[in-house]
Amino acid sequence: MANGTWSDIAIVMAGRGTAGHPITLRAEHPGKVVITGRSSLKIAGRHMVVAGLVFRDGYAPNGEVIAFRNGSKEWAEHSRLTDVVVDRFNHPDRRKEDHWVALYGRDNRVDHAHFEGKANGGAMMVVVRDAARPLDNRHRIDHNYFGPRPVLGSNGGETIRIGTSTESASASHTIVEDNIFERCDGEVEIVSVKSGGNIVRRNVFLQSQGSVVLRHGDGNLVEDNVFLGGGIAHTGGVRVINRGQIVRGNYMEGLAGTEFTSAVTVMNGVPNSPINRYVPVSDALIERNSVIDGSRITFGAGASDERSVAPTATQFTDNLIVNTGGADPFRAEASIAGIRFEGNVRTTTGSLALPIDRRAVNLARAANGLLYPTDKAFAELGASRALKPIAKSDVGVAWYPKPASMVVAFGSGHVRPVVRNAVELAKAVATAETGDTIALSPGRYRLTAPLVVDRTLTLAGPVGRTAVISYTPATLFVVRDGGRLRLDRLAISGVATPSLSGNAVIRAAPMLSNYAIEIDDSGFSGMAQASGFDVVATAEASLAERIAIRGSDFADISGAVIAAHAETGTKGLYSAEHVLIANSRFTRVGTIADVFRGGADESTYGPHFRLTGSTITDSGKPAGSILLSGVQETDISDNRFARSGGIVAAHSVGSPLTRVADNVFVDTATPVVRELFHKGPPRALIAANTVRGSQ
Repeated sequence: MANGTWSDIAIVMAGRGTAGHPITLRAEHPGKVVITGRSSLKIAGRHMVVAGLVFRDGYAPNGEVIAFRNGSKEWAEHSRLTDVVVDRFNHPDRRKEDHWVALYGRDNRVDHAHFEGKANGGAMMVVVRDAARPLDNRHRIDHNYFGPRPVLGSNGGETIRIGTSTESASASHTIVEDNIFERCDGEVEIVSVKSGGNIVRRNVFLQSQGSVVLRHGDGNLVEDNVFLGGGIAHTGGVRVINRGQIVRGNYMEGLAGTEFTSAVTVMNGVPNSPINRYVPVSDALIERNSVIDGSRITFGAGASDERSVAPTATQFTDNLIVNTGGADPFRAEASIAGIRFEGNVRTTTGSLALPIDRRAVNLARAANGLLYPTDKAFAELGASRALKPIAKSDVGVAWYPKPASMVVAFGSGHVRPVVRNAVELAKAVATAETGDTIALSPGRYRLTAPLVVDRTLTLAGPVGRTAVISYTPATLFVVRDGGRLRLDRLAISGVATPSLSGNAVIRAAPMLSNYAIEIDDSGFSGMAQASGFDVVATAEASLAERIAIRGSDFADISGAVIAAHAETGTKGLYSAEHVLIANSRFTRVGTIADVFRGGADESTYGPHFRLTGSTITDSGKPAGSILLSGVQETDISDNRFARSGGIVAAHSVGSPLTRVADNVFVDTATPVVRELFHKGPPRALIAANTVRGSQ
């Protein structure tokens, strides 16, 4: 293909080459052929090769950007996709699912390719298996760079998926080797194995939230991989389900995941399990793995009335578990009688009695960058010293840069000249570069049009909140794709807004990129003239990575300070990943926070909610001042509630962690936590609270 930009094209590459003379579609110069718009590529036949193309600034209208098939009856065999880039080639609606590469047929290879920034639903790469096509796939996926994939906020955010439950009783024999997965955070399953006989080996996982999950299918091998979590929450290792799985020789360091994203997770199963649920673990071999400073190793994970079968005939042997901080990582949520422990060494002890030797282990970093015991007595334990973690320079394409951080930090740009009136403020917002800070002088600013935020911006007033902003439209700030907004030392009044239901200070638009809102040392008032006046209003088809409020005051607000209930369905979608409120005061406010995640899906980490050191007065009646549903981690502590609605929380699936402690409730209803699905004892910790007056 000639160099240049090719827009809105559907390429069909079909034919029959030979091993010695494949049919090749190649860019005139690698990286100089850019495919944009509503475009796709289909590869079908035998011995076909595609190389050197870049897909960006568009999306596939048919759900597959690159498909190893042409129609339902013509697929590819012995074909190759190499030296190709797919960069943010996303459907504009993040809820629409598509796949960047769909592998059909057999004996195909995807290698030395670069995949970066998938933000809508659907896996980056799938091996599609159904009875109408070959099931013994024998595909090879190697030497690729899988770059940052932000949290999706729903199921369907895998990086690689091999099969589905329907055909999972058969073997795919797909190999995933020598790839790098960096910050692949879409959901809890980074590599989702849903078939048998696959190999995942010699890959490097860098600060990626999630795990390699042996979800369906038997007889898979996960070997000689390197997982480096960097202490980031939800970074995991390998999760074991089904029969005959082998997890061997893997190196795991700094993995902070727990529960389903533990460094090693061995699940409980369902008796006589349907093919799409959880086949009990049996005949698993977990040997010679190194777990260094991992937060958790979990046996019998997910045990419940449904998942009631503990692992059986499983071996946990010659593993090295070192926690330099002294914390014990082992947890058992079910019986471990069916697991044989032999030859393992750990450096900590805990409440779980395990037949594992506790020894002092000194570590030193070897030439390969990994930690190993200095004592030769431990030489046969854990991962091999011969491991050679693959380098970034050896994966992806040579002519396309690996991404730096996709997030521009607040305050990382220039401080703009001080603005003195509303006209200057509007102009400064419109012209600021991402990361800039706009400084406001003392005075009053009356805005007559919304301020659009599609970059990382900080608006900062002087000490004492003497820059006062009022506005006449229904919304002051509209956050669009790429937007991140921080407000510091500002006073914002809603008295000039129209007396209509549904006003907001900050309103998100539907967008692909995850956004962030931070509010520090600011005041909000005069927002009660009509119902449903929110401070932060989320939107469908968007996800706030973080909404944080610190040291701020809110008074006379009819709606919610944080309205994170825009997604209302049952598919597990939600509107905010982290909601953090600290050291703030709320007076005569409709709702402090309304955070919702519906459905029974277990593929996500959030939402997370934290409220600490704050005062809530005359707020939240009658429904409640804090409304939480489906939140996975909750901490409400050291707050004072007076004459206000209570805390109302609903637990859905997973293992929600809810802590309500050390609060004072004066003339306020005591916290209520309901279980929507769980039939066991209550799972919330409600303790050390002080209750006074009527309830």
